[in-house]
Amino acid sequence: MTRTTLYGWGRTTPSVAAVVSPSSETEVASELASSKELIARGLGRSYGDAAQLSGGTVLDNRDLDGIGAIDADGVVCVGAGTSIDELLTLSIPQGWFVPVTPGTRQVTVGGAVAADVHGKNHHVDGSFANHILEMRLITPVGAVTVSPTRDPELFWATVGGMGLTGVVSTVTMRMLRIETDQVLVDTERFSELDGVMSAMSSGDAAYRYSVAWVDCMTRGAHMGRAVLTRGDHAARGDVDAPSLRGPKAPRLFVPFNAPSGLLNPLTVKAFNEVWYRSSPRRQSGEAKSLSTFFHPLDGVRDWNRLYGRRGFVQYQFCVPDSAGDTVVGAIDRLSSSGVASFLAVLKRFGPANQGLLSFPMPGWTLALDLPVGNPALPQVLDDLDEKVLEAGGRIYFAKDARLSPDKVRAMYPQLDAFLAVKNRVDPEHRLASDLAHRLQLTGK
Repeated sequence: MTRTTLYGWGRTTPSVAAVVSPSSETEVASELASSKELIARGLGRSYGDAAQLSGGTVLDNRDLDGIGAIDADGVVCVGAGTSIDELLTLSIPQGWFVPVTPGTRQVTVGGAVAADVHGKNHHVDGSFANHILEMRLITPVGAVTVSPTRDPELFWATVGGMGLTGVVSTVTMRMLRIETDQVLVDTERFSELDGVMSAMSSGDAAYRYSVAWVDCMTRGAHMGRAVLTRGDHAARGDVDAPSLRGPKAPRLFVPFNAPSGLLNPLTVKAFNEVWYRSSPRRQSGEAKSLSTFFHPLDGVRDWNRLYGRRGFVQYQFCVPDSAGDTVVGAIDRLSSSGVASFLAVLKRFGPANQGLLSFPMPGWTLALDLPVGNPALPQVLDDLDEKVLEAGGRIYFAKDARLSPDKVRAMYPQLDAFLAVKNRVDPEHRLASDLAHRLQLTGK
């Protein structure tokens, strides 16, 4: 056991905890029994404080790893400490892809469960939990196997529950069959926000994957100009040289923290101009590798250092279909305030699952990367919180670093049901995190 300073990927809210690394369910159970408070942690890719616990015990899950055989139906049992990168390295050469992936492969399967991660295909395939057949969960009152039909209340409290119902040890899930390691991509450039939102509303159903990059720095008639990319897995006959190669290791890395203020309104505006102008007005059927399409930032190790020592906040919200004007209002607020968003990603969500704290709801989701340092940033985010609340939307816990607890209950109306399940399996409130304390999710 070592005392370690831990950060989220945004590097804004460090805290010190005792870190342990069990390799079996028995060892996990022992740590749960001996710790006053404990939270599991994977690769630390939650942006805020979800996988930290000041003064408590953080359970590093990386030794709870291993990948079983993938059967003819794509069913595989994976250790919770296994990363999506490690799973894809094994599965792609066999013709299988993860059914849902976030924007990075550097996430453990346990972390994907805790955040119920989503990807570019939520409008078609839902989130990660939709593809889980069962999982093993070590709770303070014992180890259990849960599934959508076996203690479903505990299952649906665990997916999206940010590690607050127990420590996942294994996950049995169904993979997606693929014929090649490429995606056929259509790209279209839009000069304003209404155009891209209209195209996504009317056309996303024709694609498995869809995502739009949005410029949040341009004002006036071209506010929210965007580049929309949509695609589907390429069949063998769609490409000249079909192959099934796993992901490549990053070729670039950021060796030190960039100077504070490097990503400011001027540099971000310049970057956005280059990115927008270099994108094709319209292009169809371009073959891209799985890594390039799904995980472009994984090509640069430690890219979060580009934001400097002060770090950055990623702010992601979703709102119902009927509240598309909230997306427009959020981008207008950012562009008029001068708060720079280095990356702004717009997607559409399909039907929600039964996860009590799962983030997605049918409608729109916008994710923003916001460098810390602009004095206007806190007020801008508070204003966005109010807009999201008024629209009946919510903030994503896996990205959050500063939400106030008074807004959580309105954003997550099944919170009481979640706390009831948590209190059943954690009656002494041993499972906690900095996020859980901040947002009053411990059940106390």
